[in-house]
Amino acid sequence: MSLPARYDVAAVRSAFPALQGGAAHFDGPGGTQVPTPVADAVHAAMVAPTANRGRVTAAERTADGVVLAARQAVADLVGGDPAGVVFGRSATALTYDLARTLAAGWGPGDEVVVTRLDHDANVRPWVQAAERAGATVRWVPFDPATGELTAADVAGQVTDATVLVAVTGASNLIGTRPPLAEIAGVVHAAGALFHVDGVHLTAHAPVDLVALGCDTFVCSPYKFLGPHCGVLVAAPAFLETLHPDKLLPSTDAVPERFETGTLPYELLAGTTAAVDFLAGLLGAQGPRRARLLAAMAALEEHEDALRERLEDGLRELPGVTLWSRAGHRTPTLLVTFAGRDAAEAYRFLAERGVNAPAGSFYALEASRWLGLGDTGGLRVGLAPYTDDADVDRLLTGLRAFLGTP
Repeated sequence: MSLPARYDVAAVRSAFPALQGGAAHFDGPGGTQVPTPVADAVHAAMVAPTANRGRVTAAERTADGVVLAARQAVADLVGGDPAGVVFGRSATALTYDLARTLAAGWGPGDEVVVTRLDHDANVRPWVQAAERAGATVRWVPFDPATGELTAADVAGQVTDATVLVAVTGASNLIGTRPPLAEIAGVVHAAGALFHVDGVHLTAHAPVDLVALGCDTFVCSPYKFLGPHCGVLVAAPAFLETLHPDKLLPSTDAVPERFETGTLPYELLAGTTAAVDFLAGLLGAQGPRRARLLAAMAALEEHEDALRERLEDGLRELPGVTLWSRAGHRTPTLLVTFAGRDAAEAYRFLAERGVNAPAGSFYALEASRWLGLGDTGGLRVGLAPYTDDADVDRLLTGLRAFLGTP
């Protein structure tokens, strides 16, 4: 498969100062490198006159403008409503906040459904909240042989007592992309809420929350070239029904009622810049949402072409097991080595300037379900700046690690 004609990976790479360090980065699932425009936006926000949000002084208007711009940018990225965009310290923290708020209305007889495929940030907050409320937790398995998690798997655990189902948009361990729209139909037919962890998905594919059918969605800008913060997106009308703990003097307006303390304006400015960078990947003109859909589709094609080439190379290596097998998946490969420790491969590659970490990466349930215990394997993640030379370096390094010509 050839690369998309309009996706210029060399031009993309030129915007990332970190790549000048010489390493081939396959560690994007844990956090991508940052392009210069994002760093510049963070710097500009920090040196501009700023204050708590308001409309009286110039400093107040600067802060307010940064927040509103970031809400609109995230809404454009995922197809949401800017009035339903909530910022927080991380997707994990926001999920915990949401779980505590929703669980105030749960009790014995209610059921919460989680999956074995998910990152623990979309498991433990729901499990712990359910346990405190006296609700029952039901687990959705996935097929360890194929890595697939289907709507039928979810339907097998959903009952009339289900109040919420939490499913990943894409596995951060093996890349599996469950059929979210089909799952949404199952969940809503039971009268339950559908929460999607979109942290890994948002970095690799176009996202349309209306099409996905989820009620709440979280993602993390630092996984798509931005700074370290988290985002929760939902319909403003739904957020109006929720009443989180908050300080008495703080506003009760949505979405601000969910944002405790002063927002990190510099990180929000960086988030907007990251979205704008993605929107400009093809250099096209037009509304940002349309440019994002086109750019993310081109990025997906670019990454899939590299993934297929990488998978072909891995299959030629002796004793290598590739655990990323689902028919619909992100370019995220988990591999193990017969008789060899993945952590040893991690260190071997790092010494040769190839960054591909080993572990279970907080997807503890998935790693255990695959029979890999808490150890996991070597995770190889592609990113917008990954190119053929990076893939060559990785395969060359693994051949040397395995002693294969």
